[in-house]
Amino acid sequence: MTRGPHLSPEQQGRVPPGQYVTEKWPVLHYGSIPRTDLATWSFRVWGEIDAPFELTWEQFKALPRKTVHTDIHCVTRWSKLDADFEGVPIQHVLELAQLRPSARFVVAHAEQGYTTNLPLEVLDDDDVLLADTYAGEPLAPEHGYPLRLFVPKRYFWKSAKWLRGLEFLDHDQLGFWERYGYNNSADPWKEERFSDG
Repeated sequence: MTRGPHLSPEQQGRVPPGQYVTEKWPVLHYGSIPRTDLATWSFRVWGEIDAPFELTWEQFKALPRKTVHTDIHCVTRWSKLDADFEGVPIQHVLELAQLRPSARFVVAHAEQGYTTNLPLEVLDDDDVLLADTYAGEPLAPEHGYPLRLFVPKRYFWKSAKWLRGLEFLDHDQLGFWERYGYNNSADPWKEERFSDG
């Protein structure tokens, strides 16, 4: 059942099962909101790749950018339609990293030791970004400033806030919430909220 604003038939078709639509962007996270000094901030890419690299904030901001207009869905059952996120397309990061054939999974590393994991085929999608902007403004601290992973086809915990790095692996490695029983795939259209085990 979809709750919230009156939706057109087209909008109703964009809301996964068990979700309600909100016009707000609820704030949910584990731990405190980190304070970020952009002068010392860095973003690192390593693992099963041939060209590991680390970027300062200025170097990151100089990378190619794009905007994605899409919907987002949280495991706690809210959905927000028509969200505009801007950032660096993940394909550019993959090109820079020069992935080895053995790279099949990624672990996103964020502040305070938070991690989440994805298979490479989910990460390597046209709407996946390293996002620093929402609705034309820098991300608010509670939404991941200065950088978050943006993976809109999965429940939103996979879009790690306060992102600091990507580690490419030849095997799957469960992230923080996945180790606590959240579903490893997290497809909102299949209602993959929690694991069966």
